[in-house]
This record gives sequence, structure tokens and C-alpha cells, in this order.
Amino acid sequence: MQEVVVDASVVVKWFVEEEDSNKALKIRDKYIEGEIRVIAPNIITYEILNALYHKRLFSESELCGVSEALDSFLFNLYPLKGEYAKRTVTTSFENDITVYDSAYISLAIIKNTYLYTADDKLIERLKKNYLKHVKNIRDI
Repeated sequence: MQEVVVDASVVVKWFVEEEDSNKALKIRDKYIEGEIRVIAPNIITYEILNALYHKRLFSESELCGVSEALDSFLFNLYPLKGEYAKRTVTTSFENDITVYDSAYISLAIIKNTYLYTADDKLIERLKKNYLKHVKNIRDI
């Protein structure tokens, strides 16, 4: 089964209808149907809940429900340590991007797979050799 990395920009679209939500939902459906395995840095839950909180579309209890739903997805989450941490720092410096964003790309590199993202600004900042590990969900 293929492993893929998803970032918070994709998973947020599972809970809020916005541009390209239909594409993000295709990734979710492939995961649910067992066609792919989703992996991510362990910061993903923080980022998703933070993004949804700042959209001000959910009550406290609804956001707690989103947290429970995220728990039920059972993504394989990776802590930032060892070679993964070193790769993340290098990727951050080489592309002048946040360590948070770099963690997703670096995980895709280490696992020899793709990061699915809806973050156009991130994609624009990446050097060419990194783009082979990144797919914009718009292109699904």
C-alpha cells in the first residue's frame, strides 16, 4: 500500500468547504477505502485544530468533535528526531521555509513518497529538486 504525506492545508478541507475541498476529499476517501496509508509529522493535529480555530466556524464543542475525528483517522505520525530532524532543518534552510512546512516535505523525502498540499505559496518557494516530492491537490 502506498504511503503519502498530507499537510494541514489538505486535512482542513475535509472539515471546511473551500476551494479544492473536493480534491482533498478524494485523498480522504482513498485513505478510508484502504488504497493509501496517510503519514504526517506529529504536529499535524495542532496545525489542523489551530487553522480551524482561527476560521471561527466551529464552536468549542464542535472543535472538540473534530479533534476526536482526527484521532479516529489513525494516521501514522512521526516525531521530529534523529535523521528526520536533521533533514527537516536542512530542507528549511535550503528553501527558506518554516521548519513546520519543512517537516512535511522532509518526511516525504525520507519515505520516498509525495506530500500532498494545497499551499501554493509553499510550492512556489521550493527549489526544483524538492518539487518531485510535492503534489498540489489541485492536480489530482
